[in-house]
Amino acid sequence: MAARAGAAPGDGSDGFWTLENHVLYEMEVKKSKFVVRAWPVSSGSEALELIKEASDPGASHNCFAYRIGSSEYRSSDDGEPGGTAGRPILSAIEGEGLERVAVLVTRYFGGIKLGAGGLVRAYGGAAKECLRLAPRAFAKARVEVQVNVPYGELGTVYGCLDMHQCTRLAEEYGSSGTVLIRALVDADKLERLQTAVADGTGGRRRVELAAEVAAAGAGS
Repeated sequence: MAARAGAAPGDGSDGFWTLENHVLYEMEVKKSKFVVRAWPVSSGSEALELIKEASDPGASHNCFAYRIGSSEYRSSDDGEPGGTAGRPILSAIEGEGLERVAVLVTRYFGGIKLGAGGLVRAYGGAAKECLRLAPRAFAKARVEVQVNVPYGELGTVYGCLDMHQCTRLAEEYGSSGTVLIRALVDADKLERLQTAVADGTGGRRRVELAAEVAAAGAGS
């Protein structure tokens, strides 16, 4: 099993904890069955698509929550009393220190009402236990960079990007014989990449953070 959240590596500033893979967990509360599915996700749209595909239209309720980062999250009670399902699921994700995770809890009603407090404990408890038992992975923080390169130096820059395990996102070919390359790089490799590109091109090319370039353009 992968290392647990709170253990090395990292203190959260250089990355985040997520799930290693899709997991499934079941529990029963007063004859109601709760089936939990959880996934690592990269976006809200991916989370919603997975939740939609896994939801059972024949079940009593399909309640969910996902969290992509500190500012992107969503939850749904799917007909349960407000705040008794989606929010407890989201709290379970947050309580386990996870990001980029989606959780769906499907309930099959067993004939005994649980009450608001019982629902909170059941949905939140099922989600928390599923996530507690799930294998986890530490994902390094990544940043988007860009570099403007003439055709004659593409090989050198490609080599630097590959050496630092960058993911190329796009290439825009300009009219002046240059290519604007956008890529993702682990945040802790950024300085080494910048040095490698500068050294390999004799200081002629600079790797810049895409966000800083965009901010400068907006302010000009």
